[in-house]
Amino acid sequence: MDLANFFIQLLNSVQYGLLLFMLAAGLTLIFGIMGVVNLAHGSFYMLGAYLAWSLSAQFGSLTIAILVGTALSVLFGLALEWLLFRHFYKRDHLDQVLLTFGLIYIFEEMRAIIWGDDVHGVNVPDLLSASIPLTENLSYPVYRLFMSAVCMALALGLYLLISKTRLGMKIRAGAFNREMAESLGINIKLIHALVFALGVGLAAIAGMIAAPVASVYPNMGSQVLIMCFVVVVIGGIGSVRGALISALLVGLVDTFGKVLLPSMAGMLVYMLMAAVLLWKPEGLFKQ
Repeated sequence: MDLANFFIQLLNSVQYGLLLFMLAAGLTLIFGIMGVVNLAHGSFYMLGAYLAWSLSAQFGSLTIAILVGTALSVLFGLALEWLLFRHFYKRDHLDQVLLTFGLIYIFEEMRAIIWGDDVHGVNVPDLLSASIPLTENLSYPVYRLFMSAVCMALALGLYLLISKTRLGMKIRAGAFNREMAESLGINIKLIHALVFALGVGLAAIAGMIAAPVASVYPNMGSQVLIMCFVVVVIGGIGSVRGALISALLVGLVDTFGKVLLPSMAGMLVYMLMAAVLLWKPEGLFKQ
């Protein structure tokens, strides 16, 4: 592998890792703070992708589609938390698994009714459709750099929200000791609703910005869900910092594994997870 190809694969691995972080951050927040095992998290990624396709066709702009789709996804998350999830916070994890597993089938049926079962493509905006030449024969799409930039901006925003704001302080307090936080006057129900909506929004944004690269197709959420859980387990359940580092590691292993060891590429990520869990059973970082 020459230097140009190595650089391209490195950019691809970082972009993939950051996209996984967008998904894993919402999942680890929901589980770490609310204690909910959400198997339907991949469906929010699918929702974002289909919103990007339908709204961009309607508005003629992917940027407007992402803005509108983000708002709709957050509202959907608030409604879903109010209707279903808040009634399962104190229930057994098995009840939560059964609920969210059933939601996967419900969301897939709703997707088929609303958008059908065809595979769709989303056009890259003209402003981002160019490529940066690396050699005479190799170039790198500007849109992939845009994806990485959006993910890094949202990761920074998420860090600042949780670590530097009053709302973040309440979120951390509720995760550490719910009863004590409630006794101090913190509205835990509101905090849980906001955290759940934030998780749904992050997953939907990941689906929207990935749609022009990965296409839009049925059951696309199920394929990313397993990798998302791998990231959460490696990074440490409930740790956003762990999710970021884990996602970048998984991105590197998966991308370079497919190039250097294609016959073993399917198992390398799981070998990484096994190695980390043997070394640190609680993951790289505790909550």
